[in-house]
Amino acid sequence: MTALNDGWFTEVFQDQGTAFSLQVKKKLHEEQTEFQKLEIWETETFGNLMVLDGCVMLTSRDNFLYHEMMTHPALFTHKDPKKVVIVGGGDCGTLKEVLKHPGVEEAWQVEIDERVTRLSEQYFPELCESNTDPRANFFFGDGIQWVRDAVPESLDVIIIDSTDPVGPAEGLFALDFYRDCMIALREGGIIVQQSESPLLHTNTIIKTIHDDMKKAGFDHVRTLPFPQPVYPTGWWSCTMAGKEKPVVYFREEDADQRPFVTRYYNADIHRGALALPQFMVDVLEDEVMSSER
Repeated sequence: MTALNDGWFTEVFQDQGTAFSLQVKKKLHEEQTEFQKLEIWETETFGNLMVLDGCVMLTSRDNFLYHEMMTHPALFTHKDPKKVVIVGGGDCGTLKEVLKHPGVEEAWQVEIDERVTRLSEQYFPELCESNTDPRANFFFGDGIQWVRDAVPESLDVIIIDSTDPVGPAEGLFALDFYRDCMIALREGGIIVQQSESPLLHTNTIIKTIHDDMKKAGFDHVRTLPFPQPVYPTGWWSCTMAGKEKPVVYFREEDADQRPFVTRYYNADIHRGALALPQFMVDVLEDEVMSSER
């Protein structure tokens, strides 16, 4: 649910009794794509704002928090990621972060709605700087089917950069999809999924993700919280799972000496994100313990 009153864009989270607002200057674009309503706004203090079906997706000002945490913990946890697939991520910010890793030889962005990418190129060009990188590949279509059709044991990292688990993204939060990811990943492979707000969703969406990933064969699952001001509660998370190997250990020296610029991620942030608040440990206790073995 959204409202626009007196120059403010407001996303109302009716079932939680909260809302988030940004002061806007003007609407830059609006269209109904084949899959969703897409709006671009110019805000007073957060740069450009993308909205899908009334829900805030990203702003120019704070998207780096999400994109860096969806990418670098997983890539530095993997011993040597060569082939990375992003399911979703049409704004290209996650792709940009993936391609900062010089060892990545091939990256695929698999996005169902091409219009998200084309409008990002226009209104968020800073996120699309790596779209012409020869390692970058684009597929516009069903990400669930793409993963299902992938050659078994051909991928190193799968990043599920999806919207909320409703509509086109609902199938990306399903046990069958995680099983397909397990088959597609090589030994030591990593999967990471955006997993909503720790404060609102630990007992529901996050717990279900943990349970389903373990049922799919991922013995090591861990949720990493991080700040995200424009999302519900201002606190978000990604959930990472490993094929055969724990995800609480990462290449700390490589992360500390990374040969590229980040604005949020560093080795200390990575270590800190692995430390869960007690209320999450209480809900995810079995998963947390197994992830550390």
